[in-house]
Amino acid sequence: MDYVRLGTTELTVSRLCLGTMTYGTPAWRPWVLDEAASRPFIKRALEHGINFFDTANMYSRGVCEEVVGRALKEFAKRDEVVVATKVFYPVDDAVTGGLSRKQIMLAIDDSLRRLGMDYVDLYQIHRFDDQTPIEETLEALHDVVKAGKARYIGASSMYAYQFLKMVYTQRARGWTQFASMQNHYNLVYREEERDVIPFCVEEGIGVIPWSPLARGFLAGNRKRGEKSASLRDQHDTWGHTLYTADEDYDVVDRVVAVAKRKGVLPIQVALAWILAKPGVTAPIISATKVDQLDQLVEGLSVKLTPQEIAAVEEPYVPHKVIGIV
Repeated sequence: MDYVRLGTTELTVSRLCLGTMTYGTPAWRPWVLDEAASRPFIKRALEHGINFFDTANMYSRGVCEEVVGRALKEFAKRDEVVVATKVFYPVDDAVTGGLSRKQIMLAIDDSLRRLGMDYVDLYQIHRFDDQTPIEETLEALHDVVKAGKARYIGASSMYAYQFLKMVYTQRARGWTQFASMQNHYNLVYREEERDVIPFCVEEGIGVIPWSPLARGFLAGNRKRGEKSASLRDQHDTWGHTLYTADEDYDVVDRVVAVAKRKGVLPIQVALAWILAKPGVTAPIISATKVDQLDQLVEGLSVKLTPQEIAAVEEPYVPHKVIGIV
């Protein structure tokens, strides 16, 4: 496992981040694994050298944080892991969500209680809140850091102008600045290359893309116009709308062809591509089978030639911006 700094911070993270949305309780989503089934993945990730774990308060309505917290407490020392969580969406019907000062202060304490931790390493806003003044949000996040409840803060999917406005407001006010951007980025959705990622590169902000394998679409096992056989794809109605154009399948066909020539898996080609892109710190991967996790870690050794990169990129066509939802 390779390790890199998150942006310009001194926080050292593994080259892969384990996303944990699929771990918690199937009562929230049918494709989510319960705690007993989830724990082996967290343990296996640690055995592979992954030290970076991403969750959110709304995953499994808080149960995900509890599962992750208990597993990490048993399998690792606190100072050996980097734990990231997020705030924005409501956890239950009694909480409205958003990024008001009240919501942030309540949410961080609730997340720490569920995780069983005194602090998180990275506290991220899950989405942009256009109902709350950004000054209120950013000062609250700054206060969370100053209170020692988070070491760093990060952002997630939003328009570039929104992110720039927040970053420059932080800088002007002397508040804690975002260390990372968790955005939607993969071979079949590359719109982030237009402005968000170049801005992150220029400003030294780490990029930790979500859905680097396009929810498994880049595995190449979905026929055109059909859902895959996976339980998640059968129930993930919104996710299935993300990658449906003929051109998306053209990209996958090219990935499959390159993988076949190299003697590796399509997911390893897709992962190698995103790891080679400017600014990318640690793609957020996930797995519901242990061999999937093993294959992704093994994929770190796969390198693409300039010709192979050009081949998998060539079929791409511009998409409507969907990474903000």
